[in-house]
Amino acid sequence: MSAAPLKGVVEGAAALRAGRTSALAEAERALERLERTRGALNAVLAVDRAGALERARALDARRARGEALGELAGVPFALKANMCLSGVEANCASRVLAGYAPPYTATFVQRLLDAGANPIAIANMDEFAMGSSGENSAYGTTKNPWDVARTPGGSSSGSAALVAAGVVPFALGSDTGGSVRQPAALTNLAGYKPTYGRISRYGLIAFASSLDQVSPFARSVADVELVTRVMSGHDERDTTSLPEPAFAAEPEPAALAGLRIGVPREYFPATLDAAVRARCEAALAELERGGARLVPVSLPHSEHAIATYYVVATAEASSNLARYDGVRYGPRRDGDGSLQSMYAATRAQGFGDEVKRRILLGTYVLSSGYYDAWYRRALKVRTLLLRDFERAFERCDIVAGPTSPTAAFKLGEKTDDPVAMYLSDVLTVPASLAGLPALSLPCGFLDAGSNRLPVGLQLIGPARADARVLALGRRYQQLSSFHTELSPLAREVAA
Repeated sequence: MSAAPLKGVVEGAAALRAGRTSALAEAERALERLERTRGALNAVLAVDRAGALERARALDARRARGEALGELAGVPFALKANMCLSGVEANCASRVLAGYAPPYTATFVQRLLDAGANPIAIANMDEFAMGSSGENSAYGTTKNPWDVARTPGGSSSGSAALVAAGVVPFALGSDTGGSVRQPAALTNLAGYKPTYGRISRYGLIAFASSLDQVSPFARSVADVELVTRVMSGHDERDTTSLPEPAFAAEPEPAALAGLRIGVPREYFPATLDAAVRARCEAALAELERGGARLVPVSLPHSEHAIATYYVVATAEASSNLARYDGVRYGPRRDGDGSLQSMYAATRAQGFGDEVKRRILLGTYVLSSGYYDAWYRRALKVRTLLLRDFERAFERCDIVAGPTSPTAAFKLGEKTDDPVAMYLSDVLTVPASLAGLPALSLPCGFLDAGSNRLPVGLQLIGPARADARVLALGRRYQQLSSFHTELSPLAREVAA
């Protein structure tokens, strides 16, 4: 079977409902595209071939009987390896969870299944979502379809790579400090972190519970909107779930006339890559020509965001990862026969270096004598960051700036310098700490030798203003065509 060009989410579901294709054909094509790219990308940890084909046949049978089909009928997609699909291994790219197949399905995954979407694979990631480059997986590094010598970003590296390579029209990642928005920027995708609580976290294996958010990747904002709507809505099994109905997109993109776009000077520092600055400024100028008004704003506590994030996130990780001790989950190492030795041996051999580093940091900041000096102070700064945004939104409707301070960097370039790696998220972390909706979308390319590398523009809105952020993103994609350009690997697969 020919791989055939990849349809978008909206287009693919419409084609199946109209009888122009079948769920089985789309699943088989997606599985074929996956196999063609698997060796080049290392983006997949598990393939649910039998389950995908069974679900596709069941959907085709429903259509043959004349039954109504869901909004995502027959659309194949990928899950990040920290998301639960009953009976399919979800190991968080960690040896400590090797072989773990959850006995239940996450709420957000079940909602996608109910709408007819078809999960075909489990995507690679940084171990327990801790990383910015896809290089921390226990199962090898994921590569960028735009240049396989470079990172696709992280921690949702495999999900981004599969969409950017044209394997699936959408994939799910989790965004804790930028783990969907940053790889979206580096692979020319739309990546959306919703308002905290908009999508249930039930069935998302935790890294930092007050920050983690299920977030979709797709090539178009319209596709992101549809997937977000299907997954969103209150879930009584998640105490952090907003008591609100499903997200509703604006029927038409918001008019730009009179829209105030705040441009924080802190997001355009002297250290920002000059080409990234130029592409983002050009995107803002395009929005201004369309009728929007650019308003200078300030987010003065942004300089403390990375430090605050790595106190809060590691503290929560230290608590969340304490459960992986060889007793309840994953493989067990015996040590010298004592209980303490078994714990130590299991965790020493099961966790990678980055996870160990963050557990140690988190344990330290929560320890007696340091809790007030570090963790409590970080919570206070987190509040100040939120107040910065609230003051900015008194003067503007949306905050905009670069998503990442650089384009995709070379694999291995920052692995020996954890602080340099952490700074990759310097522009995405503030919105995460404030719990705000934030979208990264393609805004141009820069030249890097023989390759062109994507650049992302980030749009941040007030809490619960998800529809506003996504509507502006959809409007920008009507004014530009960057999102329609395919990576070299996607062009090869579609040929």
